[in-house]
Amino acid sequence: MSHDTEQRETTGTSNGAAEGTEWSRLSPRLLLVNLSMLAGPLALFAVTVALTGANLQALISLGSLVITFLVITGISTMRLLTTRFRVTGDRVELRSGLLFRSRRSAPVDRIRSVDLDAKPMHRLFGLTSLRIGTGEQSSSASRNFSLDGITKHQASELRRLLLDRRGSGRTTGQDEDVTIAEMDWAWLRYAPLTLWGVGSVFAGVGTAYRILHEMKIDPLELGIVKGIEDRFGSVPLWFGILVAVVITAVAGVAISTATFVDAWANYRLEREQDGVFRVRRGLLISRSVTIEERRLRGVEVAEPMLLRWAGGARLNAIASGLGNSDENRSRRSLTPPVPRDEALRVAADVLAEEQSPTELTELVPHPRVALRRRINRGLMVLAPVVAIPLGLGLWLTPVLVHTAWITALVGLPVVIALANDAYRALGHGIRDRYLVVRAGTFARRTAALQRDGVIGWNITRSYFQRRNGLLTIGATTAAGDGSYKVRDVSVGVGLAFAEEAVPKLLAPFIERVPRG
Repeated sequence: MSHDTEQRETTGTSNGAAEGTEWSRLSPRLLLVNLSMLAGPLALFAVTVALTGANLQALISLGSLVITFLVITGISTMRLLTTRFRVTGDRVELRSGLLFRSRRSAPVDRIRSVDLDAKPMHRLFGLTSLRIGTGEQSSSASRNFSLDGITKHQASELRRLLLDRRGSGRTTGQDEDVTIAEMDWAWLRYAPLTLWGVGSVFAGVGTAYRILHEMKIDPLELGIVKGIEDRFGSVPLWFGILVAVVITAVAGVAISTATFVDAWANYRLEREQDGVFRVRRGLLISRSVTIEERRLRGVEVAEPMLLRWAGGARLNAIASGLGNSDENRSRRSLTPPVPRDEALRVAADVLAEEQSPTELTELVPHPRVALRRRINRGLMVLAPVVAIPLGLGLWLTPVLVHTAWITALVGLPVVIALANDAYRALGHGIRDRYLVVRAGTFARRTAALQRDGVIGWNITRSYFQRRNGLLTIGATTAAGDGSYKVRDVSVGVGLAFAEEAVPKLLAPFIERVPRG
């Protein structure tokens, strides 16, 4: 039997309270959800048999898949039968397992978030999953409590009970929940502005080819592929490539749009009475994420290149208590891709400021040598792209030589343009209670971090930075990504910025050189 270390901290008083509280179970409807997991592999099995006949290799592969899902279903059913949970006066407790028993317990006042997540099959049977986070940075799942399969009413009541008992208090003095932002379907125009859709097309085609190959099925020999080849095999190569590019682009846009709708339908950002922000979203998979207002340390405006060109941005929270780095990335989103002005409005509302600190336009520019460093980095990427075909061309065929000089001719202005854009993005400044840091070209990020949330400074200097009198100084915090860097700033300006942002924090580590 394994015990969480917090279980041993339980006092006699809380033990007495626990004895008078009944244990609750997961919903029996979870059994129907577990059985429905077999529908996918069984349907795939039937379709494969119908298309390929009694292909022995396909039957063996799909039979293994069905057995795997049977094992997973059995494990999930065992979890249903053995999981118990309860909330005492000051603790939440969870126990599960048959052969390997686990019992975990944590004080209610350590709870940092209570999130809800409902997959399609859970929603079909009126169920949801409730995840209780304690803000631990450890990647161990034992640091979190997950109740996978309770009714929506039960989850809502349990969430409210835990948030009421954790002792956070009201930080806003409001009497009712306030909606900060909600879904506007005009934002759908930003959905295609991502490369993930096109990448998903290639990933899907590659996965399908690999599965068919494992089943000893040649995709090029399928009837539908043969039909396309017979009908369009005589068209020019350039036309075939153009059609393939158009189809890939259209499929990518469709996938990106569908992903946006699934992820952000029913979106709503609220400030609740008990001092938390709640982000609700999702079409097929319903999500509800809780962020404590008192643990909010700032916001980050993210502008990927295509989204930035269209005047859009996303807003992320910089907050502690969101778990490890992976959990933080999945839970920090405050808005979908929205117009930049809307992102700034939401940022100001979330931070309770009249104007978003990220609107600070008079950022301190960085020295011109930072531009040269970015041009050099771009040339280091371009050089092998040109050199490899050039070398092969001198050895094999002049066609590759022409490819090399055309690549260099096109690539050089692209490198210079991107380097200039990256240089213009560099900036830092101080606005009231916040320090502001901006950087990036493919994904420009502007972070506004509370100055009293900075717990240290991390200074790095590469060999080339030392030669050019530059340094990179990072504001260390217990929230968000952990460090927000001012890149390639001159030594004097960087150290002065750190001292002004958080006085006396860096002073003990600086040796002042007397002027002769």
